[in-house]
Amino acid sequence: METMKLVNYIIAIAFTLCYSYQLIYVIIALIKKPEKAPDALPHRFAVMISARNEEAVIAQLIESIKKQKYPREMVDIYVVADNCTDSTAAVARAAGATVFERFNKQLVGKGYALDFLYGKIKTFYPRKNYDGFFVFDADNLLDENYIAEMNKTFAAGGRVITSYRNSKNYADNWISAGYSLWFLREAKYLNNPRMILGSSCAISGTGFLVHHEIMERNNGWKHFLLTEDIEFTVDSVLHGETIQYCNSAVIYDEQPTSFMQSWNQRMRWAKGALQVFYKYGFKLVKRMVTKFDFSSFDMTMATLPAILLTVFSATVNIAAAIFSVVQHDGSMWVLVGSVGETIFNAYVLILVLGAITVVTEWKQIHCKPYKKVLYTFTFPLFMFTYVPISVVAIFKKVEWKPIRHSVSKSIEDFQAQRNG
Repeated sequence: METMKLVNYIIAIAFTLCYSYQLIYVIIALIKKPEKAPDALPHRFAVMISARNEEAVIAQLIESIKKQKYPREMVDIYVVADNCTDSTAAVARAAGATVFERFNKQLVGKGYALDFLYGKIKTFYPRKNYDGFFVFDADNLLDENYIAEMNKTFAAGGRVITSYRNSKNYADNWISAGYSLWFLREAKYLNNPRMILGSSCAISGTGFLVHHEIMERNNGWKHFLLTEDIEFTVDSVLHGETIQYCNSAVIYDEQPTSFMQSWNQRMRWAKGALQVFYKYGFKLVKRMVTKFDFSSFDMTMATLPAILLTVFSATVNIAAAIFSVVQHDGSMWVLVGSVGETIFNAYVLILVLGAITVVTEWKQIHCKPYKKVLYTFTFPLFMFTYVPISVVAIFKKVEWKPIRHSVSKSIEDFQAQRNG
Protein backbone atom coordinates (compact mmCIF):
# COMPACT_ATOMS: atom_id res chain seq x y z
CA MET A 1 0.00 0.00 0.00
CA GLU A 2 3.01 2.30 0.13
CA THR A 3 2.83 2.15 -3.63
CA MET A 4 -0.73 3.45 -3.49
CA LYS A 5 0.37 6.34 -1.29
CA LEU A 6 2.87 7.25 -3.99
CA VAL A 7 0.23 6.94 -6.69
CA ASN A 8 -2.13 9.24 -4.78
CA TYR A 9 0.64 11.79 -4.34
CA ILE A 10 1.40 11.67 -8.06
CA ILE A 11 -2.30 12.19 -8.89
CA ALA A 12 -2.41 15.14 -6.50
CA ILE A 13 0.66 16.63 -8.17
CA ALA A 14 -0.93 16.13 -11.59
CA PHE A 15 -4.04 17.99 -10.43
CA THR A 16 -1.84 20.79 -9.13
CA LEU A 17 0.11 21.08 -12.37
CA CYS A 18 -3.09 21.15 -14.44
CA TYR A 19 -5.06 23.65 -12.37
CA SER A 20 -2.67 25.78 -10.32
CA TYR A 21 -3.06 28.55 -12.90
CA GLN A 22 -6.62 28.99 -11.65
CA LEU A 23 -5.23 30.08 -8.29
CA ILE A 24 -3.52 32.89 -10.19
CA TYR A 25 -6.94 33.72 -11.59
CA VAL A 26 -8.19 34.19 -8.03
CA ILE A 27 -5.39 36.61 -7.20
CA ILE A 28 -5.98 38.62 -10.36
CA ALA A 29 -9.73 38.85 -9.68
CA LEU A 30 -9.07 40.07 -6.13
CA ILE A 31 -6.58 42.78 -6.99
CA LYS A 32 -7.82 44.08 -10.34
CA LYS A 33 -11.27 45.22 -11.43
CA PRO A 34 -12.45 44.79 -15.02
CA GLU A 35 -12.67 47.89 -17.14
CA LYS A 36 -16.13 49.26 -17.75
CA ALA A 37 -17.28 49.49 -21.36
CA PRO A 38 -18.42 52.98 -22.41
CA ASP A 39 -22.00 53.86 -23.20
CA ALA A 40 -23.07 52.86 -26.70
CA LEU A 41 -25.83 53.32 -29.22
CA PRO A 42 -28.38 50.48 -29.11
CA HIS A 43 -28.09 47.54 -31.47
CA ARG A 44 -30.92 45.37 -32.72
CA PHE A 45 -31.09 41.97 -31.03
CA ALA A 46 -33.12 38.79 -31.28
CA VAL A 47 -33.71 36.79 -28.12
CA MET A 48 -33.75 33.01 -28.62
CA ILE A 49 -35.36 30.89 -25.90
CA SER A 50 -35.55 27.11 -25.99
CA ALA A 51 -38.35 25.81 -23.76
CA ARG A 52 -39.64 22.33 -23.05
CA ASN A 53 -42.64 22.12 -20.72
CA GLU A 54 -41.81 25.43 -19.07
CA GLU A 55 -45.30 26.89 -18.58
CA ALA A 56 -44.52 27.67 -14.92
CA VAL A 57 -41.62 30.04 -15.62
CA ILE A 58 -41.53 31.21 -19.25
CA ALA A 59 -43.83 34.23 -18.75
CA GLN A 60 -41.62 35.67 -15.98
CA LEU A 61 -38.58 35.56 -18.28
CA ILE A 62 -40.43 37.29 -21.10
CA GLU A 63 -41.69 39.98 -18.71
CA SER A 64 -38.14 40.60 -17.45
CA ILE A 65 -37.02 41.08 -21.07
CA LYS A 66 -39.88 43.49 -21.82
CA LYS A 67 -39.00 45.53 -18.70
CA GLN A 68 -35.41 46.12 -19.76
CA LYS A 69 -34.01 49.64 -19.62
CA TYR A 70 -33.32 49.37 -23.32
CA PRO A 71 -35.32 50.51 -26.37
CA ARG A 72 -38.14 47.98 -26.60
CA GLU A 73 -38.32 48.23 -30.40
CA MET A 74 -34.70 47.01 -30.65
CA VAL A 75 -35.39 43.62 -29.08
CA ASP A 76 -37.56 40.82 -30.48
CA ILE A 77 -38.36 37.72 -28.43
CA TYR A 78 -38.55 34.28 -30.05
CA VAL A 79 -39.41 31.01 -28.32
CA VAL A 80 -39.17 27.46 -29.58
CA ALA A 81 -41.63 25.26 -27.69
CA ASP A 82 -39.63 22.08 -28.09
CA ASN A 83 -41.54 18.77 -27.81
CA CYS A 84 -43.88 20.34 -25.27
CA THR A 85 -46.84 18.49 -23.78
CA ASP A 86 -48.08 21.44 -21.70
CA SER A 87 -49.17 25.00 -22.49
CA THR A 88 -45.70 26.53 -22.83
CA ALA A 89 -46.44 27.81 -26.34
CA ALA A 90 -49.73 29.44 -25.35
CA VAL A 91 -48.24 31.04 -22.22
CA ALA A 92 -45.27 32.42 -24.19
CA ARG A 93 -47.54 33.85 -26.89
CA ALA A 94 -49.78 35.47 -24.30
CA ALA A 95 -46.70 37.03 -22.70
CA GLY A 96 -45.73 38.65 -26.00
CA ALA A 97 -43.20 36.30 -27.64
CA THR A 98 -43.18 34.98 -31.19
CA VAL A 99 -43.47 31.23 -30.78
CA PHE A 100 -42.60 28.30 -33.03
CA GLU A 101 -43.46 24.76 -32.03
CA ARG A 102 -41.11 21.86 -32.73
CA PHE A 103 -41.88 18.16 -32.50
CA ASN A 104 -38.96 15.83 -33.14
CA LYS A 105 -38.27 12.82 -30.92
CA GLN A 106 -35.18 11.72 -32.86
CA LEU A 107 -33.11 14.92 -32.74
CA VAL A 108 -33.46 15.76 -29.06
CA GLY A 109 -31.62 18.49 -27.23
CA LYS A 110 -31.20 22.23 -26.86
CA GLY A 111 -28.78 22.49 -29.78
CA TYR A 112 -31.31 21.11 -32.24
CA ALA A 113 -34.02 23.39 -30.84
CA LEU A 114 -31.83 26.50 -31.22
CA ASP A 115 -30.91 25.58 -34.79
CA PHE A 116 -34.61 25.09 -35.60
CA LEU A 117 -35.50 28.46 -34.09
CA TYR A 118 -32.69 30.31 -35.88
CA GLY A 119 -33.86 28.80 -39.15
CA LYS A 120 -37.43 30.00 -38.54
CA ILE A 121 -36.23 33.52 -37.72
CA LYS A 122 -34.19 33.72 -40.93
CA THR A 123 -37.06 32.29 -42.98
CA PHE A 124 -39.94 34.40 -41.66
CA TYR A 125 -38.08 37.60 -40.67
CA PRO A 126 -35.22 37.96 -43.19
CA ARG A 127 -35.35 41.76 -43.19
CA LYS A 128 -34.91 42.23 -39.48
CA ASN A 129 -31.12 42.36 -39.86
CA TYR A 130 -30.30 41.57 -36.23
CA ASP A 131 -26.86 42.57 -35.00
CA GLY A 132 -26.74 39.75 -32.48
CA PHE A 133 -28.63 36.86 -30.92
CA PHE A 134 -29.17 36.36 -27.20
CA VAL A 135 -29.63 32.80 -25.89
CA PHE A 136 -31.58 32.22 -22.68
CA ASP A 137 -33.21 29.29 -20.92
CA ALA A 138 -36.87 29.49 -19.99
CA ASP A 139 -36.16 29.61 -16.25
CA ASN A 140 -33.95 32.70 -16.53
CA LEU A 141 -34.67 36.20 -15.24
CA LEU A 142 -32.79 39.29 -16.43
CA ASP A 143 -31.73 42.23 -14.32
CA GLU A 144 -33.34 45.36 -15.75
CA ASN A 145 -30.00 46.64 -17.08
CA TYR A 146 -28.91 43.32 -18.57
CA ILE A 147 -29.30 44.04 -22.29
CA ALA A 148 -28.00 47.61 -21.96
CA GLU A 149 -24.82 46.37 -20.26
CA MET A 150 -24.31 43.56 -22.76
CA ASN A 151 -24.80 46.07 -25.56
CA LYS A 152 -21.91 48.15 -24.24
CA THR A 153 -19.52 45.20 -24.42
CA PHE A 154 -20.96 44.26 -27.83
CA ALA A 155 -20.38 47.77 -29.16
CA ALA A 156 -16.82 47.68 -27.82
CA GLY A 157 -16.06 44.75 -30.11
CA GLY A 158 -17.35 41.68 -28.28
CA ARG A 159 -18.50 39.05 -30.76
CA VAL A 160 -19.43 36.42 -28.18
CA ILE A 161 -20.27 37.65 -24.68
CA THR A 162 -21.22 35.81 -21.52
CA SER A 163 -22.59 37.33 -18.33
CA TYR A 164 -22.75 37.14 -14.53
CA ARG A 165 -24.82 34.10 -13.58
CA ASN A 166 -26.68 34.28 -10.29
CA SER A 167 -29.34 32.00 -8.81
CA LYS A 168 -33.08 32.21 -8.16
CA ASN A 169 -33.02 29.55 -5.43
CA TYR A 170 -29.63 29.51 -3.68
CA ALA A 171 -31.30 28.97 -0.30
CA ASP A 172 -33.35 25.88 -1.18
CA ASN A 173 -30.83 23.24 -0.10
CA TRP A 174 -27.19 22.16 -0.34
CA ILE A 175 -27.64 21.00 -3.93
CA SER A 176 -29.04 24.26 -5.32
CA ALA A 177 -26.45 26.15 -3.26
CA GLY A 178 -23.66 23.98 -4.67
CA TYR A 179 -24.66 24.81 -8.21
CA SER A 180 -25.16 28.48 -7.40
CA LEU A 181 -21.81 28.88 -5.71
CA TRP A 182 -20.06 27.15 -8.60
CA PHE A 183 -21.60 29.53 -11.15
CA LEU A 184 -20.76 32.57 -9.01
CA ARG A 185 -17.18 31.33 -8.77
CA GLU A 186 -17.08 30.69 -12.52
CA ALA A 187 -18.21 34.25 -13.22
CA LYS A 188 -16.01 36.01 -10.65
CA TYR A 189 -12.89 33.84 -10.56
CA LEU A 190 -12.73 32.21 -13.98
CA ASN A 191 -14.39 34.37 -16.64
CA ASN A 192 -13.60 37.67 -14.92
CA PRO A 193 -9.79 37.13 -14.77
CA ARG A 194 -9.84 35.61 -18.26
CA MET A 195 -11.39 38.85 -19.47
CA ILE A 196 -8.85 40.94 -17.59
CA LEU A 197 -5.98 38.94 -19.11
CA GLY A 198 -7.41 39.10 -22.61
CA SER A 199 -7.98 35.36 -22.76
CA SER A 200 -11.18 33.71 -23.93
CA CYS A 201 -13.99 33.16 -21.45
CA ALA A 202 -16.35 30.19 -21.48
CA ILE A 203 -20.06 30.03 -22.24
CA SER A 204 -22.00 28.41 -19.43
CA GLY A 205 -25.28 27.12 -20.79
CA THR A 206 -27.31 30.31 -20.80
CA GLY A 207 -27.11 34.09 -20.72
CA PHE A 208 -24.90 34.89 -23.69
CA LEU A 209 -24.86 36.97 -26.86
CA VAL A 210 -23.54 35.94 -30.29
CA HIS A 211 -22.71 38.27 -33.17
CA HIS A 212 -24.80 37.67 -36.29
CA GLU A 213 -21.65 37.09 -38.35
CA ILE A 214 -20.79 34.05 -36.25
CA MET A 215 -24.29 32.63 -36.58
CA GLU A 216 -24.09 33.12 -40.33
CA ARG A 217 -20.61 31.59 -40.53
CA ASN A 218 -21.90 28.54 -38.66
CA ASN A 219 -25.06 28.48 -40.82
CA GLY A 220 -27.16 28.54 -37.65
CA TRP A 221 -26.52 26.65 -34.45
CA LYS A 222 -24.35 23.68 -35.38
CA HIS A 223 -23.49 22.37 -31.94
CA PHE A 224 -25.46 19.28 -30.99
CA LEU A 225 -23.38 17.40 -28.41
CA LEU A 226 -24.72 16.83 -24.90
CA THR A 227 -23.01 20.02 -23.74
CA GLU A 228 -23.69 22.37 -26.64
CA ASP A 229 -22.34 25.32 -24.61
CA ILE A 230 -18.89 23.77 -24.11
CA GLU A 231 -18.84 22.68 -27.75
CA PHE A 232 -19.69 26.21 -28.88
CA THR A 233 -16.99 27.63 -26.59
CA VAL A 234 -14.30 25.30 -27.89
CA ASP A 235 -15.35 25.78 -31.52
CA SER A 236 -15.21 29.56 -31.05
CA VAL A 237 -11.72 29.38 -29.56
CA LEU A 238 -10.56 27.22 -32.48
CA HIS A 239 -11.89 29.89 -34.84
CA GLY A 240 -9.79 32.50 -33.06
CA GLU A 241 -12.69 34.15 -31.25
CA THR A 242 -12.11 35.67 -27.82
CA ILE A 243 -15.28 35.20 -25.79
CA GLN A 244 -15.88 38.30 -23.65
CA TYR A 245 -17.41 38.62 -20.19
CA CYS A 246 -19.75 41.37 -18.97
CA ASN A 247 -19.74 41.36 -15.16
CA SER A 248 -22.40 44.09 -14.95
CA ALA A 249 -25.00 42.05 -16.84
CA VAL A 250 -26.73 39.84 -14.25
CA ILE A 251 -28.92 36.86 -15.06
CA TYR A 252 -30.72 34.61 -12.57
CA ASP A 253 -31.61 30.98 -13.17
CA GLU A 254 -33.08 28.07 -11.25
CA GLN A 255 -30.90 25.23 -9.93
CA PRO A 256 -31.99 21.63 -9.31
CA THR A 257 -32.85 20.67 -5.74
CA SER A 258 -33.32 16.93 -6.26
CA PHE A 259 -30.18 14.81 -6.14
CA MET A 260 -31.50 12.56 -8.91
CA GLN A 261 -32.13 15.56 -11.20
CA SER A 262 -28.69 16.86 -10.31
CA TRP A 263 -27.14 13.46 -10.99
CA ASN A 264 -28.76 13.26 -14.44
CA GLN A 265 -27.81 16.80 -15.36
CA ARG A 266 -24.19 16.55 -14.26
CA MET A 267 -23.92 13.11 -15.86
CA ARG A 268 -24.82 14.82 -19.12
CA TRP A 269 -22.24 17.52 -18.46
CA ALA A 270 -19.49 14.98 -17.73
CA LYS A 271 -20.34 12.86 -20.76
CA GLY A 272 -20.64 15.98 -22.88
CA ALA A 273 -17.19 17.18 -21.84
CA LEU A 274 -15.77 13.82 -22.94
CA GLN A 275 -17.62 14.12 -26.26
CA VAL A 276 -16.22 17.61 -26.81
CA PHE A 277 -12.66 16.51 -26.14
CA TYR A 278 -13.06 13.46 -28.39
CA LYS A 279 -14.26 15.70 -31.22
CA TYR A 280 -12.05 18.75 -30.71
CA GLY A 281 -9.22 17.66 -28.39
CA PHE A 282 -6.57 17.13 -31.06
CA LYS A 283 -7.32 20.51 -32.64
CA LEU A 284 -7.17 22.21 -29.24
CA VAL A 285 -3.81 20.67 -28.38
CA LYS A 286 -2.47 21.45 -31.84
CA ARG A 287 -3.50 25.10 -31.58
CA MET A 288 -2.09 25.27 -28.05
CA VAL A 289 1.31 23.98 -29.23
CA THR A 290 1.63 25.62 -32.64
CA LYS A 291 0.18 29.03 -31.75
CA PHE A 292 1.09 29.07 -28.03
CA ASP A 293 -2.58 29.82 -27.46
CA PHE A 294 -3.41 30.02 -23.75
CA SER A 295 -7.15 29.91 -24.39
CA SER A 296 -6.72 26.50 -26.03
CA PHE A 297 -4.80 25.29 -22.98
CA ASP A 298 -7.49 26.67 -20.66
CA MET A 299 -10.32 24.96 -22.60
CA THR A 300 -8.35 21.70 -22.71
CA MET A 301 -8.10 21.76 -18.93
CA ALA A 302 -11.82 22.53 -18.71
CA THR A 303 -12.88 19.53 -20.78
CA LEU A 304 -10.73 16.55 -19.84
CA PRO A 305 -7.97 16.22 -17.19
CA ALA A 306 -10.16 16.56 -14.09
CA ILE A 307 -12.50 13.81 -15.26
CA LEU A 308 -9.72 11.42 -16.27
CA LEU A 309 -7.66 12.00 -13.12
CA THR A 310 -10.76 11.55 -10.97
CA VAL A 311 -11.71 8.31 -12.71
CA PHE A 312 -8.15 6.99 -12.55
CA SER A 313 -7.84 7.82 -8.86
CA ALA A 314 -11.16 6.20 -7.97
CA THR A 315 -10.39 3.11 -10.03
CA VAL A 316 -6.93 2.38 -8.67
CA ASN A 317 -7.94 3.04 -5.06
CA ILE A 318 -11.00 0.80 -5.28
CA ALA A 319 -8.91 -1.92 -6.93
CA ALA A 320 -6.28 -1.60 -4.19
CA ALA A 321 -8.96 -1.85 -1.49
CA ILE A 322 -10.42 -5.01 -3.04
CA PHE A 323 -6.95 -6.52 -3.36
CA SER A 324 -6.20 -5.77 0.28
CA VAL A 325 -9.44 -7.41 1.45
CA VAL A 326 -8.87 -10.51 -0.69
CA GLN A 327 -5.24 -10.89 0.39
CA HIS A 328 -5.87 -10.13 4.07
CA ASP A 329 -2.53 -8.33 4.07
CA GLY A 330 -3.51 -5.83 6.78
CA SER A 331 -2.57 -2.82 4.69
CA MET A 332 -6.08 -1.43 4.37
CA TRP A 333 -5.48 1.24 7.00
CA VAL A 334 -2.52 2.58 5.04
CA LEU A 335 -4.79 2.97 2.04
CA VAL A 336 -7.55 4.53 4.14
CA GLY A 337 -5.07 7.02 5.56
CA SER A 338 -3.77 7.93 2.11
CA VAL A 339 -7.25 8.39 0.65
CA GLY A 340 -8.39 10.27 3.76
CA GLU A 341 -5.48 12.68 3.46
CA THR A 342 -6.29 13.28 -0.20
CA ILE A 343 -9.96 13.91 0.55
CA PHE A 344 -9.14 16.24 3.44
CA ASN A 345 -6.74 18.31 1.34
CA ALA A 346 -9.28 18.52 -1.48
CA TYR A 347 -12.02 19.50 0.97
CA VAL A 348 -9.93 22.32 2.41
CA LEU A 349 -8.95 23.65 -1.01
CA ILE A 350 -12.52 23.65 -2.32
CA LEU A 351 -13.76 25.14 0.96
CA VAL A 352 -11.28 28.01 0.68
CA LEU A 353 -12.27 28.72 -2.93
CA GLY A 354 -15.94 28.61 -1.98
CA ALA A 355 -15.40 30.83 1.06
CA ILE A 356 -13.56 33.45 -0.97
CA THR A 357 -16.44 33.51 -3.42
CA VAL A 358 -19.07 33.79 -0.67
CA VAL A 359 -17.21 36.64 1.04
CA THR A 360 -16.67 38.70 -2.11
CA GLU A 361 -20.13 37.98 -3.56
CA TRP A 362 -21.96 38.16 -0.22
CA LYS A 363 -24.43 40.84 -1.32
CA GLN A 364 -25.23 38.95 -4.53
CA ILE A 365 -26.30 35.80 -2.68
CA HIS A 366 -29.99 36.01 -1.85
CA CYS A 367 -30.47 34.00 1.33
CA LYS A 368 -30.07 34.33 5.08
CA PRO A 369 -26.51 34.75 6.41
CA TYR A 370 -26.45 31.45 8.30
CA LYS A 371 -27.29 29.60 5.07
CA LYS A 372 -24.50 31.36 3.24
CA VAL A 373 -22.09 30.06 5.87
CA LEU A 374 -23.62 26.58 6.12
CA TYR A 375 -23.66 25.96 2.39
CA THR A 376 -20.05 27.09 2.10
CA PHE A 377 -19.12 24.02 4.14
CA THR A 378 -21.33 21.71 2.08
CA PHE A 379 -19.94 23.05 -1.20
CA PRO A 380 -16.97 20.62 -1.18
CA LEU A 381 -19.39 17.73 -0.58
CA PHE A 382 -21.39 18.81 -3.64
CA MET A 383 -18.21 18.87 -5.69
CA PHE A 384 -17.17 15.43 -4.36
CA THR A 385 -20.32 13.92 -5.85
CA TYR A 386 -18.71 14.50 -9.24
CA VAL A 387 -16.41 11.55 -8.51
CA PRO A 388 -19.01 8.78 -8.99
CA ILE A 389 -20.66 10.81 -11.75
CA SER A 390 -17.37 11.02 -13.66
CA VAL A 391 -16.73 7.31 -13.28
CA VAL A 392 -20.19 6.30 -14.48
CA ALA A 393 -20.10 8.81 -17.37
CA ILE A 394 -17.11 7.00 -18.89
CA PHE A 395 -19.11 3.83 -19.41
CA LYS A 396 -22.79 4.82 -19.53
CA LYS A 397 -24.75 5.91 -22.56
CA VAL A 398 -26.21 9.29 -21.65
CA GLU A 399 -29.14 11.02 -23.30
CA TRP A 400 -30.42 14.56 -22.94
CA LYS A 401 -33.18 14.88 -20.34
CA PRO A 402 -35.11 18.04 -19.47
CA ILE A 403 -34.85 19.58 -16.00
CA ARG A 404 -38.16 20.57 -14.44
CA HIS A 405 -38.38 24.23 -13.33
CA SER A 406 -40.99 25.51 -10.91
CA VAL A 407 -39.53 28.56 -9.10
CA SER A 408 -42.01 31.19 -10.27
CA LYS A 409 -40.38 34.47 -9.27
CA SER A 410 -40.30 37.85 -10.95
CA ILE A 411 -37.28 40.10 -11.34
CA GLU A 412 -38.96 42.49 -8.88
CA ASP A 413 -38.54 39.85 -6.16
CA PHE A 414 -34.76 40.06 -6.51
CA GLN A 415 -34.74 43.81 -6.80
CA ALA A 416 -36.68 44.00 -3.54
CA GLN A 417 -34.20 41.68 -1.81
CA ARG A 418 -31.27 43.68 -3.15
CA ASN A 419 -32.75 47.02 -2.09
CA GLY A 420 -33.92 45.66 1.25
